[in-house]
Amino acid sequence: MKSNNKSRSIPIIAFLFMFMIIGCKAQATTVHVDKKTVSAGDHPKLILTKAGVESIRQELGKVPLFDTSLKNVKEDVDKEIAQGIDTPIPKDFSGGYTHLRHKQNFLTLKMAGILYQLLEDEKYAVYVRDMLFQYEAMYKDLPVHPKERSYARGKLFWQCLNDSNWLVYVSQAYDCVYDYLSQKEREQLEKNLFRPFADFISIENPQFYNRVHNHSTWGNAAVGMIGLVMNDDELIQRALYGIKDAKIDIQAKDNDGGLIYTEGKAGFLANVDDPFSPEGYYTEGPYYQRYAMYPFLIFAQGLHNVRPDIKIFEYKDSVLLKSVNALINLSDADGEFFPLNDGQKGMSYYSREVITAVDISYKFGGKNPQLLSIAEKQGHVLLDDSGLAVAIGIREGKAKPFVKKSINLTDGSDGKQGGVGILRYGNEDLTLVFKYAAQGLSHGHYDKLSFSMFEKGDELLQDYGLARFVNIGQKGGGNYLKENQSYAKQSIAHNTLIQNEVSHFKGEYEIGSKHHSELYFFDTANSEVQVVSTIEKNAYPGTEIHRTMAMIKSANFEKPFVLDIMKIKSDSENQYDLPFHFMGQMIEVNFENTAPATLNVLGKDNGYQHLWLEGQGKPVSDNAKLLWLNAGKFYTLTSTVNKTDEFLFTRIGANDPDFNLRRDAAFIIRRKKSKNTIFVSVIEPHGSYSTVSELALNSNSNIAEVKVRYDDENYTALTIEDVEGNLQLFILSNEDASQTKEHKLKIDDKEYRWTGPYHYSNLNK
Repeated sequence: MKSNNKSRSIPIIAFLFMFMIIGCKAQATTVHVDKKTVSAGDHPKLILTKAGVESIRQELGKVPLFDTSLKNVKEDVDKEIAQGIDTPIPKDFSGGYTHLRHKQNFLTLKMAGILYQLLEDEKYAVYVRDMLFQYEAMYKDLPVHPKERSYARGKLFWQCLNDSNWLVYVSQAYDCVYDYLSQKEREQLEKNLFRPFADFISIENPQFYNRVHNHSTWGNAAVGMIGLVMNDDELIQRALYGIKDAKIDIQAKDNDGGLIYTEGKAGFLANVDDPFSPEGYYTEGPYYQRYAMYPFLIFAQGLHNVRPDIKIFEYKDSVLLKSVNALINLSDADGEFFPLNDGQKGMSYYSREVITAVDISYKFGGKNPQLLSIAEKQGHVLLDDSGLAVAIGIREGKAKPFVKKSINLTDGSDGKQGGVGILRYGNEDLTLVFKYAAQGLSHGHYDKLSFSMFEKGDELLQDYGLARFVNIGQKGGGNYLKENQSYAKQSIAHNTLIQNEVSHFKGEYEIGSKHHSELYFFDTANSEVQVVSTIEKNAYPGTEIHRTMAMIKSANFEKPFVLDIMKIKSDSENQYDLPFHFMGQMIEVNFENTAPATLNVLGKDNGYQHLWLEGQGKPVSDNAKLLWLNAGKFYTLTSTVNKTDEFLFTRIGANDPDFNLRRDAAFIIRRKKSKNTIFVSVIEPHGSYSTVSELALNSNSNIAEVKVRYDDENYTALTIEDVEGNLQLFILSNEDASQTKEHKLKIDDKEYRWTGPYHYSNLNK
């Protein structure tokens, strides 16, 4: 083994290229064979199978996308082999050399094993064997990782989560070279490396392993997959059902701030049961759904091949396969996932985990041709039977566009813990993401009834996402930064109501995890008027928040717009802040804004301590208007206001000496000493600006006035008047959301009758 004290540099270009190519294609293989033919002695059997390998070999050179993927992987693995094997003594956080080296090793090991099977070239088996024995020699005496930040320290990595990543991938490599190794070599590896490794991340770290969380899913899959390769029933049972009678400190918290307590639920099947809703929404949010899709689906594929009696792809009404469709629907027009909860902006369905998910879902989920269009965009397939099936489908011209429509994704194992409503107009010309979900475990944020908006792939009103620079060692070792808790998770970082400058549920996980918002109704039957309406009663005791958002396309407007009605009932007087985190450059407002000579911090806690107050204003009319420019398009926010309201312009950055937070802006409507009140706003996309022609088209708002015409406990009615004098009327039933309920309401001596929870009409002059 090479000296573990010597740090070898990795060529940057090669390293990044390796991550893009091997990372994306670093998946294993599945072949649909008669499971009765699979026995304990058949290898490969986990992801690749004997029959599958033969099928792939027969197709080599005939399937362009598969052949290209294989060629790219071979080139990159050959470069790694030429570089030599390095298994350094672990010492770094994420982003450091030893962390990245061991990560690169497990990705390369897996792909080298697959190349051995597909190309029958012994050099790949030798490479896998030699590296495994370097790890075997190291692991016997390896202490826990020297970095002490994690609630469950690993050995190769600073946390057991990454150790589990290693074993999930390496188990596939071991399966591929199993028959190449002698019995003595296998016994040595299993005794000194694989079994101790599996025991360490499970029995020796029950606080990591025995819970419902994406961390545990990786641990369960790691133990289960090596158990399947080794034909170890004890490990397989431990993977599926967790550790029996595990003793866990229920007051301990993980490094994401969540309590390590799941009421006795543990194991892979529990991690399928609890976090997924019936439609396949994963409660931690799309960023972590993407991350967890790999262990969920790759272990499921192994179970399907080796333990077909479990019928894992049918489990919970095939929820693992449904989850792929749900995940793709949680992305914008560019394929980037909505940054709900802890989510890094820019993460997309081009990631290696989603390539795995798409290929496996296509193969085992009925060969949905829409998934082929996603695979075409990804440009890579798994080097296994599922990847081959996708590549053949594309070769044969079976791909159809994946059409993302408006959808309501419920949250909770039974679909009764809130959800995420997504309204889309046209070909994602405008998208509204409305969050009324459960807490989302330790990665959840305190933002009930929040929203974000997109025009095509451009975010115009943002959700902040996470405060972390993943795998950038200079920023907290690539881990979550303290500002994730002090700002990104707090309610003021989102487009929702904040009462008395205190976050929802006081920003406490133990309280927030007990509650969720309630869906009032979701109606997208009319593509021209789509509505989602929800109620939150627990964010602030004694206060009920009812928010209704409608996406409307009117012939009088160039583009669809969004109507936002927030009705508040409270037992006491409060200060209410309603922020709009707009992206881009402010162009114009219809009130006088004063900018201070010296910046002051907006507040003391709950995220307010991170906001500079850059401007203040007061209403000059019944409507406040903010016009801004973003990505060459104009947007106007028109809000009904009271004479005593205050307008605040803020920017992130206060009390952030390390510049861990982005310097983004927000516009806040503040209403003091209010008990029951209502906020009504319209977000209106319009026009365009070209920096080449320097021409601004339709840069002015088309709205003359937004006015509340009627408001009581039963009904809220408002009108939107355009600059031509045309009126649009929207009436909401506040107490009865039945689709068959008949209503009538008299407004200004005119009676309106309708059926259902809302009424919309054009009152053109």
